Amino acid sequence: MSPWSKLRYIRSMRALRRQLEDAAPRGHIVETSPVLFQFPSAGRAYGPDLFVADEAAFDADGRHADAAALSLVAEFTSVSTKDADWDEELNVYGLIVPAYLVVDMQGSEITCFSDPSPHGYRSRTTVSFGEDLRVPAPFDCTLDTSGF
Repeated sequence: MSPWSKLRYIRSMRALRRQLEDAAPRGHIVETSPVLFQFPSAGRAYGPDLFVADEAAFDADGRHADAAALSLVAEFTSVSTKDADWDEELNVYGLIVPAYLVVDMQGSEITCFSDPSPHGYRSRTTVSFGEDLRVPAPFDCTLDTSGF
């Protein structure tokens, strides 16, 4: 997403954040703050729209947090970032991040990728806004997307 979200995205971001706060692994925080995570496999850092990460990752000085601290990343698509969310970031996150949510604001659906591997995610589930979405371990929760 561009640095400045469309106003209509805020409600969806808040709804997702609230639900994930209840299901986040112990010691992990849910944030929408602009933070860069370093992905050595990609040779660069990414700043997800929403993330869940081990709070200890933010004890260090520096500009980049370690991507290994992430338990979930969510990207909210926009016309200008949709390709990166579905291609580049999917490939990078799929090597290490346990869960990746693509909130497709143009298509009114949400996809959960999970089970990362050296070849990318092994599992994918897509539902339309308004349907429940199951997010597997380490969250083991069902998201209510009716507020998206």
